[in-house]
Amino acid sequence: MDLSSINPILLLASLMVAATPILIAALGELVVERAGVLNLGVEGMMITGAICGFAVAVETGSPMLGFLAAAAGGALLSCLFALLTQFALANQVASGLALTLFGLGLSSLMGQGYVGIKPPPTAKLDIPLLGDIPVLGPILFAHDVMVYVGLALVVAVWAFLKYTRGGLVLRAVGENHDAAHALGYKVVRVRVMAILFGGACAGLGGAYISLIRVPQWTEGMTAGAGWIALALVVFASWKAGRVLLGAYLFGGVTVLQLNLQAAGVDIPVEYLSMSPYLITILVLVIMSADRSRAPASLGRIFHASG
Repeated sequence: MDLSSINPILLLASLMVAATPILIAALGELVVERAGVLNLGVEGMMITGAICGFAVAVETGSPMLGFLAAAAGGALLSCLFALLTQFALANQVASGLALTLFGLGLSSLMGQGYVGIKPPPTAKLDIPLLGDIPVLGPILFAHDVMVYVGLALVVAVWAFLKYTRGGLVLRAVGENHDAAHALGYKVVRVRVMAILFGGACAGLGGAYISLIRVPQWTEGMTAGAGWIALALVVFASWKAGRVLLGAYLFGGVTVLQLNLQAAGVDIPVEYLSMSPYLITILVLVIMSADRSRAPASLGRIFHASG
């Protein structure tokens, strides 16, 4: 066992990369749930985004086009969920689970020809001067553009929900859809737009895994990241800033367990591998007392009248 081989600077830099896919997906799901919709299909949308982004990036040679395709793929799959829950008035939990199963199967079919292929590399941002700062430079200013997109998204979602009229309407729909409808707000339209945004974010998160985090295509490669993203929304009490903290917690534990394995720590690999999920569950149990912050209409079907 050689713990001196663990570089704390690289550890912190890797933490940001590991946290980015679940951060982006969780922010999308946060907006969906603040609108009063519970979409358990995040895993399915992430894996669909992963293969859509991977395939387009490989075929075009452009990672950025891959990310755009991933967002479109995730949003397109979320349209199916919106159709089922907002127009056919199907149960949201059952529809979300079906979406995950459908996404896993669809991605497996689409990805058959891409196994073993390497995607085009995604360039890291070279920020003059900032990247040369000792310690902070490699940790904060030597990442790919999607890491900063994730951080910008945290600020954008927070500001949208807190300070804009659109955010106020969305929160009103999530708290009491009948009252919002009585005031003249288009409940279904607001929820469909939120669902599409959530699907696009999940697709981006999935593409980050297949194009940057693990640059290859493997069936089922999201490996539960969508479920962790769902859990983070609860952990964060439906607040964007706390989603960031939760994502970094999970990312940090994930990177740490990989470094401990590499350092030869005398703990069975299986225990180290499950540690990020166990710690996430523990945090959720601790935070479960704060249930009052959930949107009041979360998961409830809206029946328009009049």
